[in-house]
Amino acid sequence: MTITATISSLGHKGEGVVEIDGRKLFVPLALPGEMVEIDAEGERGTLLAVVTPAANRVEPFCPHFGACGGCQLQHMDRPSYEAFKIGLVETPLHFAGIDHKVSRFIDAAGAGRRRATLHARREGAGYMRLRSHDVHDIDACPILAPGLARAPDIARAVMQVLGEADVSFTATLSGLDVAIRTEKKQARADRVAPLVSRFRLARLALNGEMVLQAQAPVIEMGRARVELPIGSFLQATEAAEHALADYVIAAVGKAKTVADLFCGVGPFALRLAEQRPVFAADSDKAGIAALDKARRFTKGLREVTAKARDLFRDPLTRFELPYEAVVLDPPRAGAEAQVRELATSKVRTVVMVACDSRTFARDAAILIAGGYAMSDLVAVDQFTQSTHIEIAATFRR
Repeated sequence: MTITATISSLGHKGEGVVEIDGRKLFVPLALPGEMVEIDAEGERGTLLAVVTPAANRVEPFCPHFGACGGCQLQHMDRPSYEAFKIGLVETPLHFAGIDHKVSRFIDAAGAGRRRATLHARREGAGYMRLRSHDVHDIDACPILAPGLARAPDIARAVMQVLGEADVSFTATLSGLDVAIRTEKKQARADRVAPLVSRFRLARLALNGEMVLQAQAPVIEMGRARVELPIGSFLQATEAAEHALADYVIAAVGKAKTVADLFCGVGPFALRLAEQRPVFAADSDKAGIAALDKARRFTKGLREVTAKARDLFRDPLTRFELPYEAVVLDPPRAGAEAQVRELATSKVRTVVMVACDSRTFARDAAILIAGGYAMSDLVAVDQFTQSTHIEIAATFRR
């Protein structure tokens, strides 16, 4: 059904919202105030034409925008973009009973994303199309760091020698770290091994196993140099890692005893250890090993006690938290079990970094109910042009 209607608001996925006969219709690429022509089907609307554009509509900077599903927000001007991103943080807090405003918006796009996953399919290599499981073939992606410029070519080369796969890239100081995932049974490593020399890769892995390493993929974290394990977590942009680390160090302040929980490979722990001893824990055993190795080979650091521990199933109890400050950087699921223990502990300062606004709001509410006050709520925009936002906040008793 084709209809003409005026968009009333934006949903949390960046889609325009219009109400038709008492039901909401979600229209990607449309902005509030615009009169649009829509192909409506159920709750979904496909934008056919913008009859009357909004004043804040701008020309997208990428020719693939609208077909490629990797970005959702290139059609809105900068003030609208920042307001939308801030709303992603503040709205879930409001629904959790916390009326707290973002104090700072940090543009952390930097040189671009140093991590990306492209889908290699018969139709090409790129990201999924908007509202589709089909791949939109790309020649370049302007939101990626220069080190990932050849990522589409590498993904297409994987398709040619191996078949359909998902190819993850990380730009490191020593070159590209590439990890291939495929459902193809008995995928042969010897078929992709030549890609290391062809594209001068630092390392190539297939289904979690190393195929060939020319040199260890290395990232600097403060004074330390960390060798990344295969598939390890890393902040999407270098600028975001620096911004978040600066935030954490300032919030921890002069605390003499600190725990870094969900520490990963140590972007916070290694920097914090330049001033004081740190306890670090994460369920990622390879990440913990990389952190410990970096600590041992870096001069001038205080002691870092790094332990592999599943903080979802086995959080540190209040009796195991003799720290003045605790840093949390959990995955999208949040840190509910650990936060409940913190809420009953004597820890004075909790610094939380989060990539999911809803689980952050839930965990923040638990801490506040436990007697903490939230301050310095910051939105760190490293997932540029997407409907995701990184969050940092400080909780003190």
